[in-house]
Amino acid sequence: MAEKHDRYMRRFGLIGKDISYSFSRNYFKNKFEAEHIKNTSYENFDLENIALFNTKLKQETTIKGFNVTIPYKESVMPFLDKLNKKAKAIGAVNTIKITKKGKYVGYNTDYYGFKKTLKPFIKKHHKKALILGTGGASKAIAYALKSLDIEYYFVSRNVGENVKYTYNELTDTIINAHQIIINSTPLGTFPDIDLCPDIPYQEISKQHILFDLIYNPSETKFLRLGKQNNATIINGERMLELQAEKSWSIWNK
Repeated sequence: MAEKHDRYMRRFGLIGKDISYSFSRNYFKNKFEAEHIKNTSYENFDLENIALFNTKLKQETTIKGFNVTIPYKESVMPFLDKLNKKAKAIGAVNTIKITKKGKYVGYNTDYYGFKKTLKPFIKKHHKKALILGTGGASKAIAYALKSLDIEYYFVSRNVGENVKYTYNELTDTIINAHQIIINSTPLGTFPDIDLCPDIPYQEISKQHILFDLIYNPSETKFLRLGKQNNATIINGERMLELQAEKSWSIWNK
């Protein structure tokens, strides 16, 4: 009996590294229970390196789709058969659909979750943004900001082709001029809750929006320091819920 059940089981999961803390597994487990979705599971696939996706996970025929998290949003792309137009433009993938013909198609739902979460908070003066960090998630953020006509610059420890400022170069004037600041680095994630990006927090004002992609803890040090200066603060939870629902609709299309 168990074998029959397994064969009809629809499996989904999250690909990442050191992801025991993952939001997605609990979110989908609760969703499946609340919506009485039967014979469906969601699990974590903790991969030491992304090559295992090709050699190990692609052999499992009961898996119908994946989410992808740090650090594999970019490195998973060469193993896919096709990229959705937006994922291609962004240059990062966080959702993979396996078609009936067994093709692996990459999508990006991060940008959708971010844009929909940020949009209600934008006011006329929010014309420029700083994106802290340059990983896979930051590319989706940039794509969303562009679609909202918000000018953005990347901040990183080192100057690169897309990096406008290093942390050391952030002056009070730059912080003043960029009234949306997004943390796309892992700095401040549980258990390292005393860490935060090194920016001039004293220049944050009530004109600013501080958006942290981190959801655990719900108020990071980055957000707390912004709140102390009356900034609008947003954590990553709503964005994650929205991108998860978008993934679900892609898998079931």
